[in-house]
Amino acid sequence: MPSPFRHAVLVGKYQAPGSREVLANVAEFLSGQGLEVSLESSTALAAELPGYAALDAAAIGKHCDVAVVIGGDGTMLATARLLAGHGLPLIGINQGRLGFMTDIPLSGLTETLAPMLAGDYEEERRTMLQGCVKRPQAGGFEPIHESFAVNDVVVTRGATSGMVELRVEVQQQFVTNFRADGLILASPTGSTAYALSAGGPILHPGIAGWVMVPIAPHTLSNRPIVLPDDGEVVIEIVAGRDASVNFDHQSLASLLHGDRICVRRSDHRMRVLHPRGWSYYGTLRRKLHWNEGLLPEAGSS
Repeated sequence: MPSPFRHAVLVGKYQAPGSREVLANVAEFLSGQGLEVSLESSTALAAELPGYAALDAAAIGKHCDVAVVIGGDGTMLATARLLAGHGLPLIGINQGRLGFMTDIPLSGLTETLAPMLAGDYEEERRTMLQGCVKRPQAGGFEPIHESFAVNDVVVTRGATSGMVELRVEVQQQFVTNFRADGLILASPTGSTAYALSAGGPILHPGIAGWVMVPIAPHTLSNRPIVLPDDGEVVIEIVAGRDASVNFDHQSLASLLHGDRICVRRSDHRMRVLHPRGWSYYGTLRRKLHWNEGLLPEAGSS
């Protein structure tokens, strides 16, 4: 059966020990499966593997039809943002620790990846966030920063300052003013990241919603809330010093009073390819250790 893919780009977590050898092995395996192989430009610069072209995001979008990402979820998030406008499917190989989205272990790489390259896989499409920071100017607001996020958009106080006060509107309706250490607006993918550790619920990726979670709120009745993702959320900095916003932990610092962080659902989606038989609930069980401490079923040994 011919592969549905002809040209793969490798993106690697090149800072980790042994990454160069892993990248070389995966590149050789992909070539052996009949694919043309290139390296994402930053990966190529760090890995210094001869014989493979280095491509920037625009060239990847033009020439490649699949991205093989080696690392952890952070590498997958960065790759999804980099290639957001090109619609490439991503295959994640776990060289990190937790790995909700990088679900192919290095130990079983060839046995798992070969069928996928032949077209035997399950595809999942994940919602992305698109945000813009606007600063008040004479007669209106001026955009000063735009970015994508797969997990979350997080507004936080400065490291040495007190609480921030944030005014929140959803779909042009005033919600409340939060006084807290910060506020998380997370996609279903990001609901198992920072939002979960701050007390938010887990959202299944199929839900068309976001979760908004205050971080250490001053008022205990400020609870996480699940929002529809078909409108815009606007977060305005009302008070507090050294507030910052980050998109998947890519920070923009020095927000000023009156700045607005406007977040909406991106027109782009993150395409992730999983091995056949992949299960979202199975991933939750493994990664969150839900099976630990369970008593064996009757009759089992």
